[in-house]
Amino acid sequence: MATSSVIEHRLKQLETHLEQENPVLLNAVQSFRKLDRISRRMGLLSEEDSHATQIPWWPLISVLGTFSAGKSTFINDYLGEALQRSGNQAVDDKFTVISYGDQKESRTLPGIALDSDPRFPFYKISSEIEKVASGEGSRIDAYLQLKTCASERLRGKILIDSPGFDADAQRTSTLRITDHMIDLSDLVLVFFDARHPEPGAMRDTLDHLIDKTIKRPDSGKFLYILNQLDTTAREDNPEEVVAAWQRALGERGLTAGRFFTIFSKSAANPIDDEALRRRFEKKRDDDLNDIYGRMQQVEVERAYRIVGSLEKNARDIEEKAVPALQTLIDTWRRRVLIGDAVALVLLLGGFLFGSIQLGQWDGLHYQADWWQWLKASPLRLFLGALGAYIGWLGIHYGIRRLAARSLQRMAHKLAAAREIRGNLAQAFRANTAPWRSIFAKTPRGWTRRSRRLVMEVLEDTDRYVQDLNDSFTNPSGTRHEEAAPEPEPPQEATAAGA
Repeated sequence: MATSSVIEHRLKQLETHLEQENPVLLNAVQSFRKLDRISRRMGLLSEEDSHATQIPWWPLISVLGTFSAGKSTFINDYLGEALQRSGNQAVDDKFTVISYGDQKESRTLPGIALDSDPRFPFYKISSEIEKVASGEGSRIDAYLQLKTCASERLRGKILIDSPGFDADAQRTSTLRITDHMIDLSDLVLVFFDARHPEPGAMRDTLDHLIDKTIKRPDSGKFLYILNQLDTTAREDNPEEVVAAWQRALGERGLTAGRFFTIFSKSAANPIDDEALRRRFEKKRDDDLNDIYGRMQQVEVERAYRIVGSLEKNARDIEEKAVPALQTLIDTWRRRVLIGDAVALVLLLGGFLFGSIQLGQWDGLHYQADWWQWLKASPLRLFLGALGAYIGWLGIHYGIRRLAARSLQRMAHKLAAAREIRGNLAQAFRANTAPWRSIFAKTPRGWTRRSRRLVMEVLEDTDRYVQDLNDSFTNPSGTRHEEAAPEPEPPQEATAAGA
């Protein structure tokens, strides 16, 4: 199956981008191509899609939390530029993707810049919004915007600032985008407001985020931050504010993870007690250094995450998609055979009933004139049998088609339940095409060559991880340096030798 020129162009652009940035990931693109060939043969991917374009190739850091939790102020402090509006009320109800730009002046681009560019997160997110809120997909500019910033801290990564979790006119769509953003991100900063650490004020964040993250396999990418702690400096016991916050998280089952308490250097309230101020500032600086360190490290984590995604896609094809397809095909085959049997019984029953009513079995001898007419000529008998066979084929393929349609909903449910990447329903339809036998033992496209390609990709991922490890580790402690030239003999020895 030929690859779409559009997707091929995108893959070549990706390879050009990675050629200088990360040669290991450049090789990974070729492994994604192998998976694309398998998935297209099986019908899981269309010609216009690729596994490589379903993941972002730039590291993503998401900033989530309640309104007025200091998310925008944190981002401005990190960038060293007042890029995001901040305040005590909700000042921005859009998801803002912040990317590095060469121009000193910041630019704000509409949501379509993200929805139509596969290199950025939120590619084709309008179709996902449309699924949960009819008519909202066309209003993508009301949900997303792209901002550029010349801060050196943005090189090689993307920041995403989100609206709060509180009540919102576009709540369903906002939560759908939030889920999508979390899945794509390499690091998620979850902000809480130290002025309102009680469970009631954090309800939306706790309900939608904490309950979903504690059982995620990638839960280590979440950092929980109690911001604006300087506002509690005048409390009799500010540590109790932190304790109340952690209790609220613990009650939801979040007892392990990274917890930080910070406040803005640029917008801090004055703390009169000198000793208390130094203690607050030291804790803040220590926590900020840890957070910034994780944000800096995200580029390394992204490389490993892409290789992990490659391995997961390969294993999902063999361990999830193929068994799910086999289940659908087996169920379809049983329904077709049962349908054929029922149709055959009905046809024979109808024939016998009609012939008996016409008295053609009088004396237990079949007396139909048309049967005698057929037997009188072999050609007539052949044409009669051929007509009956063609009629039966029409009934059989009608049953096949009806049985396949009856399983489409089951295909969508299986894909969702098993988290199968790719279009399982489309792959199932390909296996029920008229030219496919109902007794085929394996799904379409799943051949020995396909299995071999999956094994090659899994071997590739091991090699890519080793290459990444070699970039950062050296367990033997040896140094790969050029051998130093041998020193020249002392002049006295040279002279003596002469």
